[in-house]
Amino acid sequence: MSSDPATSTEEAEPLKNRMAENSQPPLPIGTDAWPTAVQPSSSWLIGLLQAGDSFYPTGSYAHSFGLEGLVQAGVIHDRATLREFLLRSVLPSLRQAELPLAAQAWRAFAAEDWPRVGELCRLSAALKAPRELRTAADNIGRQRAELAAALRPAALAGDYLRRAAAGSWPFSAAVSAALEGRMLGAPQTAVLAGVYYAGTASLLSAAMKLLRLGQNAAQSLLTEALQAAPAVITAAERVPFDEIGWFNPWLDIAAARHETADNRMFIS
Repeated sequence: MSSDPATSTEEAEPLKNRMAENSQPPLPIGTDAWPTAVQPSSSWLIGLLQAGDSFYPTGSYAHSFGLEGLVQAGVIHDRATLREFLLRSVLPSLRQAELPLAAQAWRAFAAEDWPRVGELCRLSAALKAPRELRTAADNIGRQRAELAAALRPAALAGDYLRRAAAGSWPFSAAVSAALEGRMLGAPQTAVLAGVYYAGTASLLSAAMKLLRLGQNAAQSLLTEALQAAPAVITAAERVPFDEIGWFNPWLDIAAARHETADNRMFIS
């Protein structure tokens, strides 16, 4: 499991040098070449757009996923510190945790490997140390799986929900995204792109409510993050099961403190 404190006070080195410390490929900001195997198809592309829209009722809009705690602690207080957090913690976390979880779940659903699906659900919960983050991920994952089953009736969704209930599996937003992608017939890379976009866009949307950050500034950060998406997703697809994970102690502490904060804008 990798680690990367998002709040170092030392002078920042070039991003490629920081990422090299974790023995992972750097995030090449400015690259926009997607794998040639990903060919958009209206049959699944429309479904992924729907699932990634803020109008889609998964409940993610009510969570800041620890960001509010970092803002309250003064660690993140402007665009520059938010950008540092985005590049040094959010993107690596997507690369090492949420995206590999979704990729492996997509493959497990394809093979109907239910023991592995259960393992991924439990691993997803175990990677979230603060109780609030586990609860948020479980609620969002449950809502997304149940919504997928209601909107797109399919045996796969019903089977997953029955097995999850029987095995007391924690729900996972990444696993539910993979489930929905399989139901739509979307390729793995496209599903991961949807998870990536949701993870970065929802964080920046929360940041606009917590900081003096306008829409243009938020969109400039989102654009920079999206330019790194092809490299991050490609690296995530190669992460083996036993190397899934990312640890940021500052974020975990801030999320834990947020649970007992007197004033809160977000649930977690």
